[in-house]
Amino acid sequence: MKTLDRVNKRGADRRKFLRTGSIGAGAVIGTALFSDRLAGAQADDSPLNKGDVAILTFLSALEQVEADLWTQYAELGGAVTQGPTFSPIDLPFATGLAPNYITALQVLDGDMPQYIADNTDDEISHHRFLNNYLASKGANPIDLSAFAVLPPSQVTGVPQNGRLTNLKQLTVDTTWWTRYRSATANPDLGGTFENAVPDLAKGQHPAIPLSNADLILNSDGSIPNHLQAIANTAGFHFAFIEQGGTSLYPALAQKASSLEVLRVLLSIGGSEITHFQTWHDKAGNAPNITDGALTFPNLNSAVDPNTGATGPNVADEFQTNLIMPEPTVFLDAKLGPVSIIRPTSTQQGGAVASVVSFANDGLFLNPATGRNTGIVDVLMELAEAADAAKRKM
Repeated sequence: MKTLDRVNKRGADRRKFLRTGSIGAGAVIGTALFSDRLAGAQADDSPLNKGDVAILTFLSALEQVEADLWTQYAELGGAVTQGPTFSPIDLPFATGLAPNYITALQVLDGDMPQYIADNTDDEISHHRFLNNYLASKGANPIDLSAFAVLPPSQVTGVPQNGRLTNLKQLTVDTTWWTRYRSATANPDLGGTFENAVPDLAKGQHPAIPLSNADLILNSDGSIPNHLQAIANTAGFHFAFIEQGGTSLYPALAQKASSLEVLRVLLSIGGSEITHFQTWHDKAGNAPNITDGALTFPNLNSAVDPNTGATGPNVADEFQTNLIMPEPTVFLDAKLGPVSIIRPTSTQQGGAVASVVSFANDGLFLNPATGRNTGIVDVLMELAEAADAAKRKM
C-alpha cells in the first residue's frame, strides 16, 4: 500500500496519517478506555506474556471487525438456512434478505449464499474463541462495540443498528490476484503487483445494495449491470478480506512465545486460508460488465487491464483458473522458487499493515463526516503492540 511506509516509520507519523490522510480519522472515541483494558490484559501476573496477549487481543479485535462486515453480507446475501445442521455458533440474525442480490452473487457461483453464511459463522467463532481464551488465561477480552456507529443497508428487513464497518464506499485493492500468480516477485522481497480490476482500486464502490432501489431487475427479469457490479465488487472484496487473514496469522505466529498460542494461531490461520482459496476461485467468475466508471475486465483475454499489454506472460498473470499459489522467490532467491503464502513479514503482512489496508479499503469511513471513525486509532494501538511482540523461548 502507498501509505504503509509512512505508517510504519514512527508513532508520530502514524498519528499524522490517521488524522490527515486521504480518509483521515474522526473523533478518537474511547481510546483511553481501550488502552487501559490492554494494559490490564498485559499485567505481569497473566499466565501469558505481554507479547502473546497483545497478539491475541489484536486478532480478537480484527475478528470482531470481520464478523461485523460478514454479518452485513450474510444479512443480504447469505443462505436462509445453513444446511441440514447448524454450527454451535449459528447466525443470530435473519439472512438472505435480498433475493435479487443473491441471484447476482450466484452468477459467480451457485453456492455463494452458503459460503457467505459459513464464512460469517467462522469469523463470529474466531472472535468469541479468542476472547474466551484470553479470559481463561486471566487477560481481558476486547470489545469494539462502542464504535458500531456506521449506518447499514436500507434494504427492507435489515436491522438498523450501527455497524463497525461500511460496505457502501469501498476502494478494493485487487493486487492479491497478481501477487499469487507471480513466479518472480514476492512482496516481502520488494515485489510490486498490478490490480486485476483497476477500477475497483479507484473511487468508492458499493459491495451491498444500498436500498431496495438497487434490487430492481430489468423489465425482462435479467440482472441490471449496476446490481451485478455490486455483486462482483463483493466477490473481489471477499478475497481481499480473507487474504489479509491468510497473511496475518503466520506473520504474528512467528512472534508467539507460548506453544499453545502458536497452536491457536496456526489453527485459526488455516481456516482463513480456506476462506481465501474459496473466494479467490469465485472472484474469477465475475462477468465482464461495465457500470458507469467501473469495468470488470475479461481476465482470460490475455490483455493486461492496466496497460493493454498482451502476450503469454500477461495471460499467466490474470488467467482465472490459476488459483493455486505459483512458486516464487522466498527468503533468498538463491534457494529457488517455492509455493507459499505471501506476504508473511511483519512489515507487509503484520498487524499494522492489516489495519492500514482495511482503512485504505474504506471499511471505517463515516459517510456523515467523510472521515474514519475512532476505531482506526484503537486498532492501530493494538496493532503496534502486536507487531512489537518478540518470541521468547
